[in-house]
Amino acid sequence: MATLFETDVNEADVTLSGDDILAGLDGKDVLVSSITDRIDADLIRRLPKSVRLIAQFGNGVDNIDVDAALAAGLTVTNTPSVLTEDTADMAMALMLALPRRLVEGTQMLVRDRAWAGWSPTSMLGHRLRGKALGIVGMGRIGTAVAQRAKAFGLNIHYYSRNRRPPGVEMPLEATYWDDLDAMLGAVDIVSLHTPHTRETFHILSAERMALMRQGSFVVNVSRPELVDEAALVAAIEDGHLSGAALDVFDNRNGINPRLLALAEANKVVLTAHMASATLEARIEMGETVIVNIRTFMDGHQPPHRLLPG
Repeated sequence: MATLFETDVNEADVTLSGDDILAGLDGKDVLVSSITDRIDADLIRRLPKSVRLIAQFGNGVDNIDVDAALAAGLTVTNTPSVLTEDTADMAMALMLALPRRLVEGTQMLVRDRAWAGWSPTSMLGHRLRGKALGIVGMGRIGTAVAQRAKAFGLNIHYYSRNRRPPGVEMPLEATYWDDLDAMLGAVDIVSLHTPHTRETFHILSAERMALMRQGSFVVNVSRPELVDEAALVAAIEDGHLSGAALDVFDNRNGINPRLLALAEANKVVLTAHMASATLEARIEMGETVIVNIRTFMDGHQPPHRLLPG
């Protein structure tokens, strides 16, 4: 980026306040943001007139008031598609980790040092083959998860705004549901792969968790806002759900102590928002940001421009 543009970088790699962001933008054409930078309507209103493009380093844009940005005449871009394979890999890893007790098995050896050796009934988990997976959101990542899950012998079910074409459904032997409530009662694992919008906030609510099969579990590598976290904790505590594997969760005021207690009890697997954390993904994200900026500065439509609505 620095070879192409005059570039100022947040060298400390810390979250900046709105005032800190504004202080570095005088005379700049582009703001390169990430998911931890809060670009709300107030900050957008205060941006220097020189700023014409917000180039997000990331797929999600929950941190940006996109409507306010577009209304102010700004262009907003993101970096979709480059995270698909890594995020799908992580979803599959979490899908294996909970029923096969992978974290618990490691802790027994490393932390507890309590392993007495192999026995026929030690560390019994559950196999994946033959179980039903319900995917909420069958876009790029949801489809990539389905492909991996099919190879593990899972039966694929999905709920999405639009039904996928036969060319996608048939190789996966996927069953489409136009009613999310109905699908939740028919699957053993629910994996969330839909963006956070007003319509998808708490799409997995307390009422919907009550519809899920006894002993089923939840995988979330998408957005924490998709799940009513308090209801999820309660459903696991009372035994209705067997557990959850979460790469995203509400940590605005620290991680919920009840969620941590469930992790300690090996009912929940928590990972530190690592789904896209590969060196390859970060490099491709940076390259995509540069392509968006260069295209915009050359007077053309950036390939990953966000559109109204």
